[in-house]
Amino acid sequence: MKLTTVSRRTMLGAAAALTLPAVAGARRLKPSDRVNIAVIGGGGMGANNMRQLTSQNIVAVADVDFDYVARSFVTATGATKPTMVPLRAAYDRATHYSDYRQMFDRQRDIDAVLIATPDHHHAVAAKMAMERGMHVYVQKPLTYTVREGRVLRDLAASKPKLVTQMGNQGHSSDDGRRVVELIRGQAIGRVREVHAWTNRPVWPQGIARPAPVAKPASLDWDVWLGPATVGWGYNPDYAHFNWRGWVPFGIGALGDMGAHLLDFPVWALSLGVPTAVESRHSIWGGDNDLWDDKPPVELGSYPLAGVTYFDFGDAPGGPLRLTWYDGGLMPPTPPGLPTGVTMTPGGGVLYIGEKGMLMHETYGEKPIVFGDGAAERAAVIPQSLPRIAGGRDGHEMNWIAAIQGEVKPSSPFGDAVTLNETMLLGMVAMRAGQPIRYNGQTGRITNLPEANQFLDRQYRDGWTL
Repeated sequence: MKLTTVSRRTMLGAAAALTLPAVAGARRLKPSDRVNIAVIGGGGMGANNMRQLTSQNIVAVADVDFDYVARSFVTATGATKPTMVPLRAAYDRATHYSDYRQMFDRQRDIDAVLIATPDHHHAVAAKMAMERGMHVYVQKPLTYTVREGRVLRDLAASKPKLVTQMGNQGHSSDDGRRVVELIRGQAIGRVREVHAWTNRPVWPQGIARPAPVAKPASLDWDVWLGPATVGWGYNPDYAHFNWRGWVPFGIGALGDMGAHLLDFPVWALSLGVPTAVESRHSIWGGDNDLWDDKPPVELGSYPLAGVTYFDFGDAPGGPLRLTWYDGGLMPPTPPGLPTGVTMTPGGGVLYIGEKGMLMHETYGEKPIVFGDGAAERAAVIPQSLPRIAGGRDGHEMNWIAAIQGEVKPSSPFGDAVTLNETMLLGMVAMRAGQPIRYNGQTGRITNLPEANQFLDRQYRDGWTL
């Protein structure tokens, strides 16, 4: 069966289903039960996530462009990717919707929802699901704004039977967990500073907004815009992959890779949220003159490259500065880097301690320690964190196993919101154009009251949080 915007099953059942009430609470599941899963955003990253879950019942798929979903399954020659054969069959059996709001109203057999939309939909879709008693897995960044993250955190706390997971799969990796053990075990002593870098963006950014063009016939552009209040017409520079660099839809490089790279220092050092943040960057994308130091009146795309400084004044090990580099910028090579070891341009993290240094790649991969005695200290630090079955590739099934009552989720919202908020505060500082000071208890910027507007956003009618 060809993937279409609305399946025959949906069409036949729509009239009756519209009268059905929303799900009242989560179904109690045993390890032997299969979980009924819906996915919102079934192509691209959603397809990569869902191919790990074909052992479960995929009962519904909501997507604005099922032609794009179908392309996620095939190679450049048009052959179906072998790893995607089971998923394609599962998608074909599922009920299809172009609007996830209709899915929530019409379908009552959903236990859990995986959300892999552009960033601006994350919180709206997740809140709808959780209010209906559904477990949720949300791709990173968890939310588009700081307030949204706190709303989801509080909602999760009020519904402790719901299993939540952010899609920062490195949190489940064996190497990443070893990084946390080495830092906490004092392999390099007290950490004084951390540097993290990425080659992102690898999408259009730092450019003026393009003119609208005719949308593909298969794309529901109005639903794709969803909560965004901008009246932008379609352009391939936005959808499907390129939305990350555009202010109304994504959170730029920090939102994309910060969830993987900042995860380990925030986790290992129990940093909490930053007390001060400053961003230095190239010019904003827009019509501003090259020498204009202010963003354009209407923010289009994020700057192409930047450096963001996060100061954690309340860190339990003492004040610490974490520096973030994107757009291909990197910190200088540290002294004492072993011969033959290079700083991977694609992304990495460097921890500078009083007794040595530790460096790893994205997702916590390939950690190395160096400095006088660091390797010897690392060798005797025991394993203290549980390992996740399947490691990084088991992140999705860890969520399922938690729903079935077998394990705890790797990255639940109660933990993930701290990391998410840290990343988002970098974007807030960028938009503020000045250093900000932040009170994590109140969730407010204290030195620049007008910047508090960037902690929240407006929503289009029909898409409110």
